[in-house]
Amino acid sequence: MNPNLSANTQAILLLTAPLIAGPRSAPPNDLLTPGEYKRLARHLHQLSREPADLLSSHADEALRDAQAVVDAERLKRLLARGFALSQAIERWQTRAIWVVSRADPDYPQRLRDRLKDDRPAVLYGCGERSILDSGGLAVVGSRAVEEALVEYTESVGALTARARKTLVSGGARGIDQAAMRGALAAGGRATGVLADSLEKTAMNREQRTMLMDGQLVLISPYDPGAGFNVGHAMQRNKLIYAFADAALVVSSDYEKGGTWAGAIEQLHKLRLVPVFVRSTDPSSKGLEALARKGALPWPNPEDREALEDLLSSASAPRPTAIQSPLFAQTATSDASARASREEGTLAAEQLQPPHPGELAASATDDTGESPEQAAALDDERLEIPSLASLDPLSPPLPQPEETTPSPAETLFAAVRVALPRVLTIPKKESEIASELQLTTTQAREWLQRLADEGAVEKGPKKSFYQLPGRLLQTPPRA
Repeated sequence: MNPNLSANTQAILLLTAPLIAGPRSAPPNDLLTPGEYKRLARHLHQLSREPADLLSSHADEALRDAQAVVDAERLKRLLARGFALSQAIERWQTRAIWVVSRADPDYPQRLRDRLKDDRPAVLYGCGERSILDSGGLAVVGSRAVEEALVEYTESVGALTARARKTLVSGGARGIDQAAMRGALAAGGRATGVLADSLEKTAMNREQRTMLMDGQLVLISPYDPGAGFNVGHAMQRNKLIYAFADAALVVSSDYEKGGTWAGAIEQLHKLRLVPVFVRSTDPSSKGLEALARKGALPWPNPEDREALEDLLSSASAPRPTAIQSPLFAQTATSDASARASREEGTLAAEQLQPPHPGELAASATDDTGESPEQAAALDDERLEIPSLASLDPLSPPLPQPEETTPSPAETLFAAVRVALPRVLTIPKKESEIASELQLTTTQAREWLQRLADEGAVEKGPKKSFYQLPGRLLQTPPRA
């Protein structure tokens, strides 16, 4: 293993990372999910232990202690991947990719403060790390957009650069890349929060120059060699918002897609930053719907001073007269919690994992589409009043006390409730799909989502799913 990585980071990588070291790498099928690792970290902390103890001379004792949460034999198999870790580290170093875990003191402070216990266990990156805590403007939108919106977005990126603020986006083609391109071309800085292909993106000649010049940092919570995955794209949305001071949604589908899901998650759940929507023509059904749910019309600042003022106001406590619960900043934790560091020194009180019922609207394109299929989902544009006439400093439009969930949300919630009755014993995804009267594809997507949340776990055999805490059960013979 590599001495440049802390013992905690080595342990976390061994337990959670696929360690892709080439096209023929075959990651194990029993990696800890984010939910499983979160429970393990809490358990170790309660015992005054940390992940590094699983690699120490007293590892057997630590593994016995962990047995109450995760099968000790499973942990041993994962921790025995030292050679694979060494290969992966060597590959990352030749590409100038660095790794930081939530156990390390240089983990981005914004994610510590804002995402608390839900921050990613590991981050992979390339470029200037200091950019990550510089705040700035997040710009997000659809993949497939008209050229006029691309030019508009590039101009927003350029203005952000002139204001000496960081442009934060997801790096996907379309709006994301246009925003970053505009900022970098104007000599500014950008943070690209990638859902896939960090290694490939970092090796791109054009990106490489920006990375070496300190203008750009690329970061991802997923292995640098990982390919596109719709679920990963959805999950990384919160990081884009968490790294910024305010966010602008340039375009969005209506009630579907990653842009919509990320914005709704911010407005209704995380509330990390003010969310603005483009207020120029042509408008769209998606943008109008986000405005009705609490997003503010973008005031179209014309110079750097105006944008600086806007971002300064966004990052400061909002005056009571214009503050909406939809934009209320998450409460600041007490001094001991703010000073705490990862698993070995976490504050005694940690946030509980979000209840699955609080998750943002389910995206109807979460069915495993390729990037090409996802790109084909254009925003639906309707002839409706423009947002330009709205006062950007006025409170969000009046809303009903409760928002009617979409059919997809209702169905997914019903599946979550029904699973405890279905999974009385470990079962294959095909069996679960049959009992719930779902297609196998839909069942696979939802089971993976529930596994990421920690609501279900994979059993001793990778094709079986079971409820948490039943890792020692043996699935019935097929």
